[in-house]
Parts: sequence; structure tokens; C-alpha cells
Amino acid sequence: MKILLVEDSATLRHAMSHFVRTAGHEPVIAKSGEEALQIIEQTAVDLIIMDVEMPGLDGFETTRLIREWLGDHWIPIIFVTGMSEDESLEEGIDAGGDDYLVKPVSQMIISAKIRAMERITDMRNQLATLNRELKVLSQRDGLTHLYNRRTFEELAEKQWKIATRNKAPLAVLLLDIDHFKQYNDYYGHQQGDRCIQTISSVLAKCVTRPDDLIGRYGGEEFIILLPNTPENGAHYIAEQIRKSVERLQIKHRASPSNTYVTVSIGGAALNYTTGTTWAHQVGLADKALYTAKASGRNTSTIQSADPNGLILVVDDDDASLSLISDILKGHCSIITAKTSEECMELAQELQPDLILMDAYLPGVNGYETCKSLTSNIDTEEIPIILTCQADSLSEVEEFAAKAGAKTALLKPLDKHKLIDKIGRFISPNSLSLP
Repeated sequence: MKILLVEDSATLRHAMSHFVRTAGHEPVIAKSGEEALQIIEQTAVDLIIMDVEMPGLDGFETTRLIREWLGDHWIPIIFVTGMSEDESLEEGIDAGGDDYLVKPVSQMIISAKIRAMERITDMRNQLATLNRELKVLSQRDGLTHLYNRRTFEELAEKQWKIATRNKAPLAVLLLDIDHFKQYNDYYGHQQGDRCIQTISSVLAKCVTRPDDLIGRYGGEEFIILLPNTPENGAHYIAEQIRKSVERLQIKHRASPSNTYVTVSIGGAALNYTTGTTWAHQVGLADKALYTAKASGRNTSTIQSADPNGLILVVDDDDASLSLISDILKGHCSIITAKTSEECMELAQELQPDLILMDAYLPGVNGYETCKSLTSNIDTEEIPIILTCQADSLSEVEEFAAKAGAKTALLKPLDKHKLIDKIGRFISPNSLSLP
């Protein structure tokens, strides 16, 4: 072990260094608490033997700072002190110490303490390893070692939020082994399990990016999440999987549609996740899977899950953005911006179907931003609705018309009026409130 000795006395440092070497370990020397902290930041040690009474930072305060620096990483700390009062012992334990040595220190005692701390460290490491293994087991399906449904859903929700924040595309695939019940009945459950394991291996070979997720969703059903993947990418992966399974030529004498095991795949791809939900996208993938099965199986069907139209909402107020997102959820895809600069950049890059913009933005206001958009060849055709707090709608509409906006809305926004105005520009039949 590498043992850090923190001792201000040169005589004791020399003696304890000798004891540590004799016990078969490597001493690392610190002459003060301050020096010990510097060493801990730069050098990995396995045990700390700390003098309590030192000038400057004493042993207790040094230990508190070390524990704070290490966080969850545990290193045993043994105090060395000339005091044996109960209060001193209690203060040391509260500071983060694990054991005490009372001066004068002997070779036999220090060797015994080191061996004891070695055993404790080994037991803690074994426990940590077991806990990690248990965590993995709790997250994985026992047969395929893919994520189980619960863990997959948790991880997928996180990826969903990342896609929303980054305004990135995201795809989900649902895969079902065709006529698996007949396969199980004909070949038996053992062979059925081997078939499931083989299919899961194919998925692992075809879906390889670090952020991709694969899970076992049910008996013979699998689910795949593909971040940063538009519709064409999802279709490519689905076909790679389907063809790879087909090439295995696993015999399926009980299949009414093929002599080998095949899979059907349904997928849903979103270009923008804002304005929809993860559950909604999985539901669309499930419908696509049903379509694939109804088409004769051994096929893949991927559909765009984007709601009708893409709206760029520009407002620096988080409450307003949240309200608009809640109102439009399920009706259209939403991307958001808080400044004029961000609005201009997103409008040119993404070409939204509509821009809903607050008139009073920080820096360049909505009025000037609107004029810039309508005079830019790349964005002049995008309809703009200005939102503003004012005494009358006619006042706001006049203001909006001068800026080049199509129409205007008064704040606070009324959800029915918002849907009505947006419906004039985007899929009017699909935009309605219950």
C-alpha cells in the first residue's frame, strides 16, 4: 500500500517511515496539513496516518478537508495523538477518522493497525463490487443481458430530454419475432430462449453507438432508441437488423409465412421532440409495428412522428414558453429561442412553418427582429405572429403589421385564441381543443 504520513516532527516522521517500510509498504511524507492536502490532490494513496497536534491546520481540520475533497471515495485515516481523552477521540471520529494510535507508537502496533485497515479496505472494495454487480443485474434482462423495460424507460426519458434541449432528431424502433409462439410450441422453451438470445446479439451488433439504447420490452419484443437519428437513418438501421436476422436462417417449421425466423419492425422518427411525449412516440412505433405485421411480416415500417408543422416560439420568459408548449403539445413540434440572434439563426437553419414571437425581447426587440426576418430572402415567407401586452388587440395588430407580421395576439395568451390563430397557417383541421 501507499501510505501518507502526516507528521510535523522530523523524529516521528523518520520512525514511522521506517515502521511502514518494515511492514512492506511505501511511505509518502507530508510535513503539515497543508502539504497533505496538496499530495492528496496529486497522488493516489491507500491509507493516511495523521498526527493530530500540528501547527497551522491540525489533524482534525485536515481530515475534514480531505473527506470533503474525496467525496464518496473512502480512504482509511488513522490519527496519531498524545491525547487519550474521550472528547478528543470523539472529535476525531466526527472529523472523519477511522482509528487512533496513541503516542509513543511501536512497530508492532502500527503494523497491526495497517493490517486491520487493509482488511477493512478489501471488504469495502468487495462490497462496492457486489453493489455494482447488483445494480447491473437490476437493470438488465436475465436472458439477453439487454436493458429491462423499467431501466430502458428511465434512460429513454433522459435521452428524450437531451433531444428536446438540443433540438435534435430521435427515433424509436419496436421489433417483434414473427410467429414466436408457434416457434416456442414447436421447438420448446429452451430453444425459444436461445432464439431470443440470438436475436438480441444481432441487435447489439447492428446498434453500436454509445448513446443508442436496446431493451427487451416483452417476451419476444425488443425496443431500440436512436438519438440524433432522422427517419431515413432509422429505416437504414431497421433494415440492417431485419436482413441480419434473415441471413441467420434459423429454421422455423411452424411459421405460416416463412421457413426461417424473421422479424417485423415498426418505428417512429421525430425531428423535434418538443411538443410531444416519449409515450406518444412509442405508441406511434407500436402502430407502425402493427402495420409491418399486417403487411405480411419480415418487413420494417418507419413513419415520421412529427406533429403537424414546426413552430419557432421566441420569448425570454420561461413561464410563457412553458404555457405555449403545454397548449400546443401534440398539435405541432415546437422549438424555442430567447433572443433575436437565436431566433434568426434557428429560422434560417430549420425553416419553421410559423414563428410566434414576443414583441419585447432583450437586446434587439421583437419588432426589429420581425422586420429582419421579413426582409431576409431565406425567411421572408415564414408567417410571424407577434405577442404583446397592450390595452387593445387592434393596437397590437397595427404594431405587428408595421413590422411585417401576419397577425398578433394579446398577452396573457388565451389558449383558444392561440390555437385559432395558429390554425390559420398550420393544418387547421388538426389544431383543435377538446
